[in-house]
Amino acid sequence: MQNQIFELQYALDTFYFLICGALVMWMAAGFTMLEAGLVRSKNTVEILTKNIALFATACTMYMICGYAIMYGGDLFLSGIAGGDTLVEEALTASAENGFDGDSVYSAASDFFFQVVFVATCMSIVSGAVAERMKLWSFLLFAVVMTGVIYPLEGSWTWGGNDVFGMFNLGDMGFSDFAGSGIVHMAGAAAALAGVLLLGARKGKYGPNGEIRAIPGANLPLAALGTLILWMGWFGFNGGSVLKLGDIASANSVAMVFLNTNAAAAGGAIGALIIARIIFGKADLTMLLNGALAGLVAITAEPSTPSALQATLFGLIAGVIVVLSILALDKIKIDDPVGAISVHGVVGLFGLLIVPITNPAASFVGQIAGAATIFVWVFVASLIAWAIIKAVIGLRLSEEDEYEGADIAECGMEAYPEFVR
Repeated sequence: MQNQIFELQYALDTFYFLICGALVMWMAAGFTMLEAGLVRSKNTVEILTKNIALFATACTMYMICGYAIMYGGDLFLSGIAGGDTLVEEALTASAENGFDGDSVYSAASDFFFQVVFVATCMSIVSGAVAERMKLWSFLLFAVVMTGVIYPLEGSWTWGGNDVFGMFNLGDMGFSDFAGSGIVHMAGAAAALAGVLLLGARKGKYGPNGEIRAIPGANLPLAALGTLILWMGWFGFNGGSVLKLGDIASANSVAMVFLNTNAAAAGGAIGALIIARIIFGKADLTMLLNGALAGLVAITAEPSTPSALQATLFGLIAGVIVVLSILALDKIKIDDPVGAISVHGVVGLFGLLIVPITNPAASFVGQIAGAATIFVWVFVASLIAWAIIKAVIGLRLSEEDEYEGADIAECGMEAYPEFVR
């Protein structure tokens, strides 16, 4: 009877992991639709190609070496096996941990849940470099980012390893529940490095420093992408509880879902209000980024705040992201979708508010963790981007950028009937 209970717990936690992983995978569709909606129609096919290709690249590289770097083990997932041995090991672990112990689930489900996080990190980079980067240069960087850069910083945080063998972030009080820093800020740091080497889109900034808006071609698509991301985030944060097979874990999951939704709502409201104050009108793109900012902010600690605190955190994040987007534009950092602000600036904010509701975390630890993640990812990415630039180049030619990446990189158009 006891074995049957443990088997049920194992099956339930594994199934929960897989469902949450599928929700996070669906976020790839959200990023794709959001980015495709916020760029010009002449770049749509390239955006779609890039987002699906980066997901495939991330899955493959994380299988080959990323997972082993981050958590230890054999390359190519050769240590993940099934059969009677796995059943016996699982039952033994369940008996040792009991219903109040650590999670017990299939190693394959753990890989699946982790790999979709890697793809999410890389998707953040995609939006920031949109409309002027070569497709194959981007995908080459994706190989490095998902195979080495992200897994290494992940090994220092979720993997529990010392940073270059010197110090342990966990011992310093660093906590990042689902990845405001580990996933989101890391993606933004890589994006910033690429954008600095890439430069702004042609026509974005005038000769006297004036900022010229470049409207997206399909705002309904962008809104759909945001709602898909909002939904997928329940898997992102909820799955990070890592367990469902007992009352305490089930309550924690429910609270994480509640706070995730509350923060997104607060972020949308905050961005809508500050945009109305600044621009005098409701700005849809700022509203969308505000919702995403609320989600990024609560990701670092969605289990300990009250629903009201989560809403307030999200509201502040919504205000921050609007101000950050405007500030980056003033210093001529061209980010077509606001990814650096949403995931980088607000990702840092999310890390810094963790100690407010989680006494196990410290401000010193959060700052140390944030600095470690940013410096490593930014410097490593800058080197990788620079090498790619020297070898094959990063940027489309001026003519190709004018004609659009769709024809130059993919040889087709998203809406051919409109150009005939």
